[in-house]
Amino acid sequence: MSLKTQSNKKSIFKNKGTFIAAVGAAAIIGFGAASLDRPVSAETSVQALQTGLAPGLASGLPMVGFADMVEQVTPAVVSIQVVQAIPTATRGGQSGAPQGHPLERFFRDRQGGDPGAEQPRRGPRSQAQGSGFVISADGYIVTNHHVVDKGVDVSVVFKDGTEAKAEIVGTDEKTDLALLKIDTDSDLPFVSFKETDDLRVGDWVVAVGNPFGLGGTVTSGIVSARGRDIGAGPYDDFIQIDASINQGNSGGPTFDLAGNVVGVNTAIFSPTGGNVGIGFAIPASVASDVIADLRENGRVARGWLGVAIQPVGPEIAESLGLAEDEGALIAQVMDGSPAQAGGLEPGDVIYAIDGTVMESPKDVSKAVAGLKAGHTASFNLWRDGSRTTINVEIGAYPDEQQSAALTPPAEEGVLDGLGLALAESPEGVVVRAVKPASQAAEKGLRPGDIIVEVAGDPVATLSDVTADIAHAREQDRKSVLLLVRSAEGQRFVALRLQET
Repeated sequence: MSLKTQSNKKSIFKNKGTFIAAVGAAAIIGFGAASLDRPVSAETSVQALQTGLAPGLASGLPMVGFADMVEQVTPAVVSIQVVQAIPTATRGGQSGAPQGHPLERFFRDRQGGDPGAEQPRRGPRSQAQGSGFVISADGYIVTNHHVVDKGVDVSVVFKDGTEAKAEIVGTDEKTDLALLKIDTDSDLPFVSFKETDDLRVGDWVVAVGNPFGLGGTVTSGIVSARGRDIGAGPYDDFIQIDASINQGNSGGPTFDLAGNVVGVNTAIFSPTGGNVGIGFAIPASVASDVIADLRENGRVARGWLGVAIQPVGPEIAESLGLAEDEGALIAQVMDGSPAQAGGLEPGDVIYAIDGTVMESPKDVSKAVAGLKAGHTASFNLWRDGSRTTINVEIGAYPDEQQSAALTPPAEEGVLDGLGLALAESPEGVVVRAVKPASQAAEKGLRPGDIIVEVAGDPVATLSDVTADIAHAREQDRKSVLLLVRSAEGQRFVALRLQET
């Protein structure tokens, strides 16, 4: 199944409230499930689920409720209980998410306290709890990465109380997915990912999981949105649902009315910590590909290009002579990367890869990640005012990347019209100060940023900067494009040219 991309026009990362990975922590109420001698013996599949459904379900309208479908799929939904190794002291207290997880700071902000304070160890281990679902009769189980992260002892509890030890086959932090395996002497009940990505906003969905450790719980709702970017990772493409999911639901499945898995529940948006009707699930189209890689290799093999990219806004589009503000602007090409070897350059705008239109940086990230190392991809670009095509051989995603340090500034200069105070240094022209409430501040420029280029020309001195800005004004440009380097990498920033 090929990964399909969704357009991510806007991110809700900056909305007020709190994103919470729906995973139970040590403090969650836990109900011990005693091991039973009898094995789990049931059989479910997508084909079986599509047989004998009530007419209302077959037509897509839950006229008689969801009971028939739920009865068949719930034997395949399990509770995941994890014993985690913890350090001598934890920073920030009980955050509710593993340290370093993309959503960790939302727990910290919600709970308050000094994020850098060390807390005394409560014991040698902590307990976490989540949900999961069986995807094969021989015992492969899907859950979230953050549910089993740092797990030293993972157990799976079925609906009837049967418990089994699980092995972590592999995890993928970037998509927050994990694959487990249990040994079994008999076929297990299982469910399957939906093969077609045709879920629409307004479709009914049913979420099954173990919120707050209460055991199998079923909630229903509709798809509220597709292609949500919540800032959790580079491949965000979440389904937003209003079926109630809470802490402990993480890793559980979201079903359509035919019993197909259409999503993996991962996070909620909440100012209080409880459900407010906004939950997020990883689409089956993404999860199925990741899980297939984990099952085969124990890790996800992603393609790598080696560039930093950013959106093309209206001002940047005007600066580059583009009619539309679509595609992805290359802000930086890493040394020794496939992009550098293939001839990609900062300032190039990627508008198609292998003939598929790229509307946003997210599209580019997911398209490249889905390519195999060694594949030669065709990149359609906008470069120096015209269209061109370059072929680039995709590389394998590296384990680590490095970032450069900045050097303190020396001689100073001021660009009042742009809200910047600049300085010269051995590294180049450095932002010394940014005027509050200026357009430079609004665009995210910060002291310490280094200006690499102005209007496409490399700059090394203050006079270079002022000359290039003057030249842009002579050409009646409404804005000037700066290439800026910071600790996070390089990016382009378009500033309006104001009269000074």
